[in-house]
Amino acid sequence: MQKSNIYASGDKRKINPEWFTNKVHMKDISSKIKSKEQDIYHVYFDKKKKKKMHLHNGNQILIVTKGIGSLETFRKYGTSKTNFKIKRTEKISLKTGDVVYIPTNTLHTHGSSNKKTFSHIAINILPSKNSEYKTTWYESDFKTNVTKKI
Repeated sequence: MQKSNIYASGDKRKINPEWFTNKVHMKDISSKIKSKEQDIYHVYFDKKKKKKMHLHNGNQILIVTKGIGSLETFRKYGTSKTNFKIKRTEKISLKTGDVVYIPTNTLHTHGSSNKKTFSHIAINILPSKNSEYKTTWYESDFKTNVTKKI
């Protein structure tokens, strides 16, 4: 059995700054505890910071560990990869202790509120055994970006 602590120093994962609206810290828990069925991260957002709009090829669970933030879901209209419209379908306020389930291929964003820092544990459930968890990122102008593993 492997043990880790989300508040211990080290284990920080290098992240692509294009995935977020500003600097965010992410700790890779899954590699520390040798998890093979899911990728697990502790993500810390400063005030007014969030992930850019994205979707995953597997389910995701968020467990809020600190602060106040939000989760917004969207629906994409149109079949073109570069010419489509987006409509927000839901905005959920998140606070310490909240747990939320995000189904596969749900277009969404999450992060801190305007006044508070925010952190959560993200559990990315692999879509099938021995597969790779992939995230498709969208720019703020809603044009698709390259699919990248997170």
